[in-house]
Amino acid sequence: MELADWAHRILGADTLEEKLLSPDELTDHTPPPALLWETPSRPQGMEFKRHSKEEKLPAFHEFGSSDKRAICLHRFAGHELLAVEIMAYALLAFPQAPKHFRKGLANTLKEEQEHVRLYIQRLLELGVRFGDLPLYKHFWSHVPFLTSPLRYVSVMSLTFEQANLDFAPLYGKSFARHGDEASSLLMQRILADEISHVSFGLGWLKKFKDVNTPEWQTWRDNVPDLLTVKRARGFVVFEDHRKQAGIPYEWIQTIKHS
Repeated sequence: MELADWAHRILGADTLEEKLLSPDELTDHTPPPALLWETPSRPQGMEFKRHSKEEKLPAFHEFGSSDKRAICLHRFAGHELLAVEIMAYALLAFPQAPKHFRKGLANTLKEEQEHVRLYIQRLLELGVRFGDLPLYKHFWSHVPFLTSPLRYVSVMSLTFEQANLDFAPLYGKSFARHGDEASSLLMQRILADEISHVSFGLGWLKKFKDVNTPEWQTWRDNVPDLLTVKRARGFVVFEDHRKQAGIPYEWIQTIKHS
């Protein structure tokens, strides 16, 4: 299957099975002209809901309750589904991007699909079906800003996914403290993949950027004004995870002290 056909099916899918379609063989012989997708189709019951300030994630001290842990895992699964859709969007929006970039993006998309599957399984074990709780627009709101591959990696890989280098271990450790080893191990798996995703984004930022502009400045120049430096971090910054992804020391320190 051609990458563009696959991406089109994901964005137009009205079933979860189609959203998570992951062909063994993907080709990229004839990318069609750029196509910008306004809003992804969603399975019934999984449409974007309006998010209110009252719908915050449960606090860590509440994780003795499996229902509270499930709320968090459901929200994270929604984030992963959004990532699948945004990556499909990028495959359609940037047909002339380097072939290796598109191939790497497709591989990342497949890993995000697997994350959704893993969250769905863990939710079922906790007695919750994916889609039983509200799903929000979140990251999709920034899609209109993704007008180039450089902006894509700056926003997705180096902002939202970089923040998960902190959130995944924070939630994983809290789940473990409350006896939920299965959810903790899931967050460890997510973290390992996110480190590679951030590394992918950084590698391509270096290739796409102007030779006279520092990496940090390139990143800041290619994210929306609404995304402050703090959106690329959690409330605790794990330096080692960023080092594993190749983030430079100065960049880590600026994020840490933002």
